[in-house]
Amino acid sequence: MVDIKKTIMERNIEIGNWVVLGVFSIVSFLFMPGRFAMGVLLGGLISIANFRWLSRDLRIVFLKHADRAKPFIIVKYYIRLIFMGVVLFFVITRVPIDVLGLLLGLSVVVINIILTVIGANLKNPLRRLRKKNASLFILR
Repeated sequence: MVDIKKTIMERNIEIGNWVVLGVFSIVSFLFMPGRFAMGVLLGGLISIANFRWLSRDLRIVFLKHADRAKPFIIVKYYIRLIFMGVVLFFVITRVPIDVLGLLLGLSVVVINIILTVIGANLKNPLRRLRKKNASLFILR
């Protein structure tokens, strides 16, 4: 079995998820009510768990099930969607949290991916020009 190594970008995103969650949690625990802060923390943990689960599923598909990737991914997607829906239902109905804090926590991965991509492009903005016929702008 071939092992697919994680790229630097993938590792940066995984580490960044925890950093963004930590910053959001600390700031919300210091300046917001406890219910909001718990919502941020739980939402972030759910979001990171979902991201890790997706990453693992994609690795399995490309290593073991490349010939039937589409049906496998679709089935795994619906399983993950249903599971996350049940978890979120339980959290919203049973745990005393603020829903806005939960939404902010669920946005941790998206915010981190945006920040990571912006940071990577700011480090080397002219890298697109090294390629033949490349420009700073994407025209399409």
